[in-house]
Amino acid sequence: MPVESGSSAAARQAKQKRKSHSLSIRRTNSTEQDRSGLQRDMVEGQDSKLPLSLRSNLLDLFSQIEREFENLYIENLELRREIETLNDRLTAEGQTFEGADLAKGALKTKASHSTSQLSQKLKTTYKASTSKIVSSFKATTSRAVCQLVREYVGHRDGIWDLSITRTQPMVLGTASADHSAMLWSIETGKCLLKYMGHQGSVNSIKFHPTEQMALTASGDQTAHIWRYMVQLPTPQPVADISTEVLLVSPLWQQQTPCEDDVDFSDKDEADCEVEGPNDCPSIRVATTTLRSHQGVVIAADWLVGGKQVVTASWDRAANLYDVETSELVHSLTGHDQELTHCCTHPTQRLVVTSSRDTTFRLWDFRDPSIHSVNVFQGHTDTVTSAVFTVGDNVVSGSDDRTVKVWDLKNMRSPIATIRTDSAVNRISVSVNQKIIALPHDNRQVRLFDMSGVRLARLPRSNRQGHRRMVCCSSWCEENSTCNLFTCGFDRQAIGWNINIPVLLQEK
Repeated sequence: MPVESGSSAAARQAKQKRKSHSLSIRRTNSTEQDRSGLQRDMVEGQDSKLPLSLRSNLLDLFSQIEREFENLYIENLELRREIETLNDRLTAEGQTFEGADLAKGALKTKASHSTSQLSQKLKTTYKASTSKIVSSFKATTSRAVCQLVREYVGHRDGIWDLSITRTQPMVLGTASADHSAMLWSIETGKCLLKYMGHQGSVNSIKFHPTEQMALTASGDQTAHIWRYMVQLPTPQPVADISTEVLLVSPLWQQQTPCEDDVDFSDKDEADCEVEGPNDCPSIRVATTTLRSHQGVVIAADWLVGGKQVVTASWDRAANLYDVETSELVHSLTGHDQELTHCCTHPTQRLVVTSSRDTTFRLWDFRDPSIHSVNVFQGHTDTVTSAVFTVGDNVVSGSDDRTVKVWDLKNMRSPIATIRTDSAVNRISVSVNQKIIALPHDNRQVRLFDMSGVRLARLPRSNRQGHRRMVCCSSWCEENSTCNLFTCGFDRQAIGWNINIPVLLQEK
């Protein structure tokens, strides 16, 4: 009785595979119109509070998912047939060389190699198919509107930090490497006050929670507390600079730089020399000067209640001061390298400090008798900032191009990780919407939700946006015109209006 050879069996299986695949394609194409008609009937016949267009869109998406999984199932069946064919062929070859140890070894190696190749092919096919499903679903999500509203120009060097007052009148504060801090009218973009009491770069600025007081940290190894009084000018109607509507990009899509991303270094030099606010009133003497650090004071913040402040320095320590007496209350040591940032909890006596030693530390002052500290090692490079949210979360950003979201109740590992293409600087989280704003070294600003899903990228071109490294971001949801502010080393701060649809945040 003649036995069918392995090559003829493989040819027969390949022919059957092509035939079944063509039949599946014809079947899918022939039923597509029937499915669309059935969907329309289902939409019209069901009672729902959703708009008809949205319901139709959802049905189309589920139909695409069904077709993708059907094709995936057919491909898996074909791969299983290939595996059976190979097994039959290998069994026949094993009978031919039965009794030879060398042949058995070669047969076992060949079978293992073929199986691994098929396994890898199955994994690749599955990933490709599911990626298509996910991308088709995300491509139809709502739009995030990001509008550049106003530019605040006047500093003669890069702006390291910015903040918005927590009390009325609501103003914007900026801290610059030109040894000054400025207060701006959010509505008009006019400089209201200039603080010139530092002898070095002003690295951060924060406002008192209830009084008209500002806290600035400087490269002159001091932190200053100074009072201010400003009168807001009458806002005048100003045309919007530009508007750009951004589609939410799928996560698999590679981010490419804009074609009009060019260096404006020379233009920036000329603009800033001309546009300095010469008529802006100034303050040169601080109300309180905090001295204890032996290095650059890189950041400072108010503890809840405003009676104490914390400072972070390049001398690897963070200091806790009493505002009324200016006395040093605690020196928080333990970091192995320079500190980069510090932040306080909005409602509790908690402090988080970040450092170049790739860690950030949580200091607990809620119990006066016990000052506990927790060290968190989740990054592989400098932790540029770590900030609290209104809830029980901490968000950390790093030069390792990642942002991690942590739960205060269980901080052994992050609950979400955001991977980007550039180092991340001082981040901020919105109070109401819980959106994370990521300023990057590559001049981009991206928005993510707390689960790590990218929502939008702020527009940046030769006509708008930052032209150099973006150093800091800060949210201000109480203002209806500008609810996000960013600053960078292009010597300007920018006010944005961000509108993220609710449906988009829930995706």
